[in-house]
Amino acid sequence: MLLTKRFFPYFATLCLGALNDNFYKNVLLLLVTYSQLNALPIDVNLFVNLAAGVFILPFFLFSAHAGIVADNMNKAKLIRRLKLLELIIMSTAAIAIISQSYMVMLLLLFLTGSQSAYFGPVKYSLLPQALSEAELVKGNALVEMGTFLSILVGTLSAGLVVSNENGLTWAAIIVCVLAICGYLASRAIPSLPAQGDLNPSKFSLFSGTWRCINKARQTKTIWMAILAISWFWFLGATYLTQFPNFAKLHLHADATVVSLLLALFSVGIAVGSYVCERFSFGHVELGLLPFGVLGLSVFSFDMIAAIPLELVEPGFVYSFESFIANAQHYRVMIDLFLVGLSGGIFIVPLYAFIQTRAEKQECAQAIAANNIINAFFMVGSAVLSIVLLGVFQWSIPELFMLVGVLNLVVLLYVYSQVPEFTQRFISYLLSHVMYRVNVRGREHIPAQGAGIIVSNHVSYVDALVIMGASTRPIRFVMDKSISEIPLLKYLFRHAGVIPICSPKKCESTYLNAFEQIHQALANDELVCIFPEGKLTPDGEIGEFRPGIDKILQRDPVTVIPLALTGLWGSYFSHKGGHALTTLPKRFWSKVSVNIGTPTNDEFTNRTHLQNKVEDLFTT
Repeated sequence: MLLTKRFFPYFATLCLGALNDNFYKNVLLLLVTYSQLNALPIDVNLFVNLAAGVFILPFFLFSAHAGIVADNMNKAKLIRRLKLLELIIMSTAAIAIISQSYMVMLLLLFLTGSQSAYFGPVKYSLLPQALSEAELVKGNALVEMGTFLSILVGTLSAGLVVSNENGLTWAAIIVCVLAICGYLASRAIPSLPAQGDLNPSKFSLFSGTWRCINKARQTKTIWMAILAISWFWFLGATYLTQFPNFAKLHLHADATVVSLLLALFSVGIAVGSYVCERFSFGHVELGLLPFGVLGLSVFSFDMIAAIPLELVEPGFVYSFESFIANAQHYRVMIDLFLVGLSGGIFIVPLYAFIQTRAEKQECAQAIAANNIINAFFMVGSAVLSIVLLGVFQWSIPELFMLVGVLNLVVLLYVYSQVPEFTQRFISYLLSHVMYRVNVRGREHIPAQGAGIIVSNHVSYVDALVIMGASTRPIRFVMDKSISEIPLLKYLFRHAGVIPICSPKKCESTYLNAFEQIHQALANDELVCIFPEGKLTPDGEIGEFRPGIDKILQRDPVTVIPLALTGLWGSYFSHKGGHALTTLPKRFWSKVSVNIGTPTNDEFTNRTHLQNKVEDLFTT
């Protein structure tokens, strides 16, 4: 996928842009900090903070409009225009660098931030249009790897170039060359026309931003994903901002060690993105999120505990070589790398989740809302650091400790607000830790629209296994007695399970179940039923009951046959006694979820569907 024409030109354009942005920004900061200070019309510290502000301000001002633009025009054409704008900005910047016109460079930094604000929504909304759903997680993983490695290279190379004797000339040449290469790469991106009906909107500074945020808030799962991503940027900004003083005050190290810490963190995120892709098994896997969140806190706490307590002589400073030669620092370095790795695992599925859940014609606007909230959280990170470190005189390790604790609070909040995240986590543990689940035919589950999944019923965890096989939420219809099992009751209730029972036992529940199924299908939801009506007593498929015929008579929607194999004999099945009453005997056994070709013809009935499920069961 990486080297395909539909992805590589875009990937190269993205990496070259991130590299150029960070190279230029750090060249400006280094020039201001270390040379010609008398030429500045304002205080150097004010200039540095102003530079950080003018780069992030455009994300507040223009992201909403950028999302609308990206959703309403050919994305490849938009990228080419933005890269052409970057070429013009960087050509002007080259002149400003050579002439050391710092205020002009500051203005150009604002324009660079504006160009990035318009590039952000199209950067992520392009992926679900260019890639298949099975490739989406891998695509996002590559984007995060490329972005953070480009940021790292841009930051480090800026220091090397500026320290060179002819640094100004080389810096001017590099920003121009990178801009030219980025524009040429964008020329090779295939055409990606707007999806859905066009709905261009006039530019509106504040109301447009607020409208963009409100639209994202209308879908709770997307809004929670945005808040979770923004929290990651809050945490990341806190770490990146404090690296210099952390190295100086607590590790007694020089600037080269700051570069090492930045490299460990950035490479960790890149590796975490790769790990996430490998363990997502080809689809958007929210079940990995808790591993990322817990890693962010656990390794942050351990890094603080690993800070060497040795006393050093006054004025002693570790160089890069002496720092890595001291074994006391290994634990700090490993923990920092693992913090970054956890961040990569955490952020990749969230971006993919937004891309798959947002309406196709509004995906860029959802990303734009994400960028606005990201910027807000990063500003919040700076404010919190200033208050705690400056006003209350906290130490940097205490700040890191607080962030680690807040990270767990955020985890609890997000998971309490979006039960689907919890269900996905339980399903992931079940499918990849307790069992080895293999899914065949996942592409047969429709990406949108109403549908009914019919499956054989083997165990109490069938719903959780099937849930993990689908990237879409599923409303499960199950026997009321199963939906009220104490250990699983909470999960089933918040998953929108539709309880049903025999009309002889409880007619009101029976009739209400069919009404809920009708409403779910009318809302274009995916419903799963177990037509046998009970768990299999012998591992074989029992006779399908007439309930499925009753549903299809009222709502003739697409039906997807599905067969579960490998769960018979598990702790949750009736083999050897009633489920949950015997001791577990099987761990990490093979389970298959076989999904058949959808059917929606007039001959679809319970007998026809039972034959299809039986065929899948025996293959």
